[in-house]
Amino acid sequence: MLTHDSDTQYKIFEDHAVHKQVPAVCTDQDRILLRNLAQQVADIASLPVHQKIQLLWRQVNQRSMHRPVVWINEICWNEMGHGEDLVLRTSTPFARMIESQLLQTCFLWNHMPADMVVEPAVYTPLAVHTTGIGLQVDEHTLPSDPENTVVSHEYHTQLAHEDDLEKIQIPTVTHDAERSKETLEAYEDIFSGILPVIQRGIPGFWFAPWDDLVTLCGAQEVLLNLALKPDFMHRAIETLVSAYLKALDQYQALGLLASNNTNVRVGSGAYGYTDDLPEAAALLTNASPDQIWGSAAAQIFSDVSPHMHEEFAVSYERRWLERFALTYYGCCEPLETKLDVLASIPNLRKISVSPWNDLQKICEAVGSTYVISYKPNPAIFAGSTWDLESASRELAYAVRTARRYGCSMEIVMKDISTVHYQPHRLMEWARSAMQICRTDS
Repeated sequence: MLTHDSDTQYKIFEDHAVHKQVPAVCTDQDRILLRNLAQQVADIASLPVHQKIQLLWRQVNQRSMHRPVVWINEICWNEMGHGEDLVLRTSTPFARMIESQLLQTCFLWNHMPADMVVEPAVYTPLAVHTTGIGLQVDEHTLPSDPENTVVSHEYHTQLAHEDDLEKIQIPTVTHDAERSKETLEAYEDIFSGILPVIQRGIPGFWFAPWDDLVTLCGAQEVLLNLALKPDFMHRAIETLVSAYLKALDQYQALGLLASNNTNVRVGSGAYGYTDDLPEAAALLTNASPDQIWGSAAAQIFSDVSPHMHEEFAVSYERRWLERFALTYYGCCEPLETKLDVLASIPNLRKISVSPWNDLQKICEAVGSTYVISYKPNPAIFAGSTWDLESASRELAYAVRTARRYGCSMEIVMKDISTVHYQPHRLMEWARSAMQICRTDS
């Protein structure tokens, strides 16, 4: 499976036609280069170890952990220069997009695989279009590194008054079957005889309506209005969540949903492998939400009280989450004081434990009830000096804590905006993390 399948979180208001602005064109030389790379990926995917790793993920997600599992994503690829490993040689935008995905898969496997699973197939997306909610983000961005996609954002307020909420529209979702077929055929031409090409629908969504409101209102404005204009904020989140739900109905009615019971990311965590859902191969399209994972997050609520978190976030998010078979909650927001609130979420299976959480407090309270999706602090890579010993001690403490309280744990190193242009830091951390997780397993 190519890396974009496992790393991408689909948003319900965005177009999902990967090639909507990239014509599916490549030269004969491009095709030769891509097929050579595809063979390398096929060789990796054929290794028996992937079945063993997949079982470890299933055990964690079913709360019967053999050992913690480790996944690395959201990587600063601009800093990963490592000889010729990531140099693009194809000529067309379409070919370069595929080449980049293949190269990244090989790079990860060769240098920091952790508990990565590479499936022996290439999945092509359906060309799905939505009309959106009637608003586009209006912002000013400020890069700290022109080569990095991570930038600072200043959002310009578009929802300030009651009348502004009328701007939010219910999206219309459509499927361009002919474009989907063209994409499938283009991939088959490249990968035929090397990797099977399988057309797949949308394997779940990133559902974070408060993130959307922040981009439309501004972070400071959202937090102030929770106290100063609560009725307005209730109406804003109600309007947005209702639009989300009506869009979900359309995705389901059109047969556009697919299983995420595979090496697809769920929420802000990692893979969705589990024996508690139907197998992914049976639900490449026409999946219903009650057969797959759902997720939600309200990152702006980091410093909001449990009562306010329930009132303004979870009470609305439940309407989305109750549609799904299993659910994941959280991202960066601390949750240790809000576990009682989260207990009201139907079929909650996994919770995010970011660096701003009290890990011991959460593990002690959770035990085997939920899976811990632990996020080490990526700031360890950003300093002028690299202290692997300290980073390893911190991770070893987290693993010991999870084991002490009987928790199942995935370790997700993410949000890696920089490694100080020293990729060996991430590679060394990956090796150390695997050694720690395998100890006494």
